[in-house]
Amino acid sequence: MASIILLAIVVVVAVALMGSVLIQSITLIDAIILSPLEKKCQEIANEGYKIHTLYPNSDPDELLDDDMKRLLYFDDLWMKECISVLPSESIFYIVNNVERDFSYGE
Repeated sequence: MASIILLAIVVVVAVALMGSVLIQSITLIDAIILSPLEKKCQEIANEGYKIHTLYPNSDPDELLDDDMKRLLYFDDLWMKECISVLPSESIFYIVNNVERDFSYGE
């Protein structure tokens, strides 16, 4: 009788662990799929980051006029179309996944 109870406990624990792994894998798959707005915001963040990397230690006044206008445009888009609309989890996901490996000559 004790062996049957022990076997039942082992089966319950194994099923619980397998269920937990399954739920985590489904959650990770859902996190990778971005909505169209999140994709647009990811592109905005990537472009803004590229401009910021051109002038890592500069004040905004030291930027070239075209780069300053472009940066202000992307910052405005970021605030209006992303920050004010998306939940904070989406914003953090986008910011953490900004493309940091790019070349300007391409």
